[in-house]
Amino acid sequence: GILDLLHNKALVYTNGDQAPPEEGPVPEEERERFSEYREAMIEKIVETDENLMIRYLEGDELAPEDLCGALRRATMSRGLVPVLCGSAIKGIGVDPLLDAITAYLPAPVDVPPLHAMIGDGDEEVFLEADESGPLAALAFKVVTDPFVGRLVYLRVYSGTLKSGEIVLNSTKNVRERTGRVLTVHANRREDVEAVGAGNICGAIGLKSTFTGDTISGLGMPVILEPPRFPEPVLSVAIEPATRADQEKLDDALRKLEEEDPTFTVSYNKETGQSLIAGMGELHLSVLVDRMKREFGVEANVGKPRVSYREAITVPVRSEGRFVRQTGGHGQYGHVWLELEPRARGEGFLFENKIRGGDIPRAYIPAVEAGVKEAITNGPLAGYPVIDLKVTLVDGTYHDVDSSELAFKAAGSIALREGVRKAKPVLLEPIMEGEIVTPGEFLGDVLGGLGTMRGQIKNIEGQGGIQVVRALIPLAETFGYTTTLRSLTQGRATHSLEFASHEPVPEEQLRGIIYGARGR
Repeated sequence: GILDLLHNKALVYTNGDQAPPEEGPVPEEERERFSEYREAMIEKIVETDENLMIRYLEGDELAPEDLCGALRRATMSRGLVPVLCGSAIKGIGVDPLLDAITAYLPAPVDVPPLHAMIGDGDEEVFLEADESGPLAALAFKVVTDPFVGRLVYLRVYSGTLKSGEIVLNSTKNVRERTGRVLTVHANRREDVEAVGAGNICGAIGLKSTFTGDTISGLGMPVILEPPRFPEPVLSVAIEPATRADQEKLDDALRKLEEEDPTFTVSYNKETGQSLIAGMGELHLSVLVDRMKREFGVEANVGKPRVSYREAITVPVRSEGRFVRQTGGHGQYGHVWLELEPRARGEGFLFENKIRGGDIPRAYIPAVEAGVKEAITNGPLAGYPVIDLKVTLVDGTYHDVDSSELAFKAAGSIALREGVRKAKPVLLEPIMEGEIVTPGEFLGDVLGGLGTMRGQIKNIEGQGGIQVVRALIPLAETFGYTTTLRSLTQGRATHSLEFASHEPVPEEQLRGIIYGARGR
């Protein structure tokens, strides 16, 4: 069971997972420990409210309502964070958690107005959580439901979304019709006529709407800031267990890709492999399991492959010339590019500095397209080139033979030649790991991280628990869950999150390049 410090009672779970708990007094054997923790909690709460602090210091008994009100205000101002305990598997503590969400977290009307952009982003507007205001809803999840088909989950920030209404996907500037609007209650769904601001609903019939898109009214097309999703860092090859499953596999992968923006599917022409990419080993394992469970597709998965990247380290100037003469009109395109490295995470930037008529303006987009195509395949191991600035500075053209195709090829040639000359390096994804372990196993955990090329950032301890934060190359993390369990008798946990791309050490470089070219 659970001891409720705020309401001074015990919740005892004796009748199975689904039954509500029995309320009663705190057991006598826990009284001393309970009082100690309750005093510590009250001191934290009254620190955020001057009136309560005075009453507390004067020895007044503070009622649960007073403490709950102060805790709500402190939570909404981010002064305190309520912590609850329980077990999802055993159904313990779920009811108090839901009650706490209602009691302490802000309602939609309590939060500041939402910032949105109108049209192409020229004008900004602030939206109140008002059911009579302009419609603005954000699609935050897309699922394929076996009973109702494609279901788009929406959070309505302003206005009212009605069933059967024609709305605008303002992100894509496409009109859509909401065939049905549903409120979703765990394992059942309920049709409703309308859903107002502050609520979450499911919509059927939105064929062009994906995660991150904004749904708005036709009269005021607003765009909400979409969630930012990290790029996939781990890819594996996948193939159907039997040839007959190929079509079912393609359909399942397409639907899963629609649902999850951090999951991508691609096809490698060189190896003939279908590749799936995601945020880690567990992420891809769960998706493969869902394919079997929900779509009835058996698939074989190859060894995980890390999504390396390439980058240049010095600025260079590079020429690209594409000349072909095959009778009749030929092909002529000639460009000069300047390549510069950018800081990690700044991405790709193309800049045009052509002045006058060296290259007609109509061919500039073709040069950029050629450059973008070339950076998908770096010279070291065929991985994409990142954090690069490309400037088009000069070139020549032919009145008759020049074409968009020729300038696209010239841009591609100049980029490839330039990257080769710019001392390219191979970059590997580095994960920020957090390992929570009992203190007695700390030495073993640190030793294990040392063999994985891990870089310890800090170690924090509280009681008998130690929290280790470290930077670990993704290539070294495969199977770490099993390794960590064996090191700590199954008592440690860990989480990984993408941090950055960093150069691969020289001793690992040759093997990676050799493996990539042998694929």
